[in-house]
Amino acid sequence: MPYPGPVPADAELVLDLPDDAPQERMGVLYRRLADLVAADAAPRVFAGDCVAVIGVLAGLQRRGLDPTLIFFDAHGDFHTWETTASGFLGGMPLAMLTGRGEQTILQAAGQEPLPDDRVVLVGARDLDPGEDEAVAVSGVRTVEVSGVSDLDLDGPLYVHLDVDVVDPEDLPAVNYPAPEGPSLDTTLAAMEYLAGTGRVVAFSVSSWNPAYPRAEEAAAATRRLAAPFAG
Repeated sequence: MPYPGPVPADAELVLDLPDDAPQERMGVLYRRLADLVAADAAPRVFAGDCVAVIGVLAGLQRRGLDPTLIFFDAHGDFHTWETTASGFLGGMPLAMLTGRGEQTILQAAGQEPLPDDRVVLVGARDLDPGEDEAVAVSGVRTVEVSGVSDLDLDGPLYVHLDVDVVDPEDLPAVNYPAPEGPSLDTTLAAMEYLAGTGRVVAFSVSSWNPAYPRAEEAAAATRRLAAPFAG
């Protein structure tokens, strides 16, 4: 059901999820997230992993928006069951939301697949075998973080940031660190550029792990990266 009235600035998703397969449980969770996003004129979402992007997109589409997704991630998140070696759902959302692989979560959340040409994968440098080939033959654009300001973008934008896109020396305490990434300052410049377009309709973050060493440093860095969208 839709959120009753204006969405509080600090709304938190807490649900009793069904005792089903992970995909069905995540579908319920992200359907609820879509409700919140659809009721918010400028949603800002802090999530545990990138699968939450499906819920955000579903909510934006419900509002009649057709955004380009700017997806910052050190990883491709482009696996399907045919390519994954781990079965990790967190490695599949970009494939799922473009209509590839299993569509259980998309259908439950109410998201229509996003065409490849409405997706930009930014900063990906740690792609698995099979996943790298799938990205290469897709219509998804790939750019470095430093190249974001050179993109030719039109219409509304949805920016998703997995903080592991930043070099782990600058932003530690992530679950899957990938060395040799862009600096915090370079990534912040990309965030400021996108915010400055005035066309960002939603912003989401897949955050650090608070149980890891240097988590407070990671939290401070993430707050800097999210600040351009805080308004």
